Amino acid sequence: MNDTPPNLLVILGPTASGKTRLGVDAARALNGEILSADSRQVYRGMDIGTGKDLAEYDEIPHHLIDIADPGDEFNVFEFQRRFFAAFAEIRERGKLPVLVGGTGLYLDAVLRGYRLVEVPENSELRRQLAPLTLEQLAIRLAALRPRLHNSTDTLDRERLLRAIEIAEGEEAASADLPPLPELRPLVCGVRWERKALHRRIDTRLKERLAQGMIEEVEGLHRSGVPYETLEFYGLEYRFVAQYLQGQLNRNDMSQKLASAIHQFAKRQETWFRRMERQGTEIHWLDGAGDPLPELLALWRRQTT
Repeated sequence: MNDTPPNLLVILGPTASGKTRLGVDAARALNGEILSADSRQVYRGMDIGTGKDLAEYDEIPHHLIDIADPGDEFNVFEFQRRFFAAFAEIRERGKLPVLVGGTGLYLDAVLRGYRLVEVPENSELRRQLAPLTLEQLAIRLAALRPRLHNSTDTLDRERLLRAIEIAEGEEAASADLPPLPELRPLVCGVRWERKALHRRIDTRLKERLAQGMIEEVEGLHRSGVPYETLEFYGLEYRFVAQYLQGQLNRNDMSQKLASAIHQFAKRQETWFRRMERQGTEIHWLDGAGDPLPELLALWRRQTT
């Protein structure tokens, strides 16, 4: 028997790769519960455009879906906090946590144990920073975060101030952070040949439009969510919002949206390769084959 068997199954993949169906089938076979790693499925009322496909879960319990209202701020800090709480509850019930999704930042925050703290606005620090030029602020942030990934923070004064505020707040609080739960993940990825994945994306987009995706966006706007806000909730909401405002005709909207989702899937795959370079081992499964038996065989090898 393996002395340290995995206590978490992770199934990741680009959009339209079939990871939700695989996750449900794996959870059913392994007495598991699903945790969603999708930055948009946390929002209530955003169902078709985010691809929640809730009917796919059948009897399998699922978590981290429909936990915020559109317009609410939900970030990686909140996701990580809620993930670890749900992970502990699932383990206490004697079930296997199965993390399924394609939001690379959320997956990475869990798998590599980002040390995140909630940092409130610091008015005293902001007063100290007020006389500094944009260049001086950028130098200060670089000293705190030498390997800054989001360079856009250095181009806007308000974003730069907030980035410094967060960096200094995290540094001050890091010594008092409680230990994270021990994760021993088995990470599986669903992979498709590029053209086949594009065909799946196009087919799914047509289905979602037929299911009422435009009406969903229309309803969200009528309920008080501004078009400007909807445009931040992913490609489907952005392009449909532009169509509803008369900026695109329906044919252009669907064509531009399909092309943008193709590019998004490519960016997801790039993020997963980055995770591998940084030490996350991903066992890739062929989406066009029958990935479930291969996944279960991997699991058995890890746990016996």
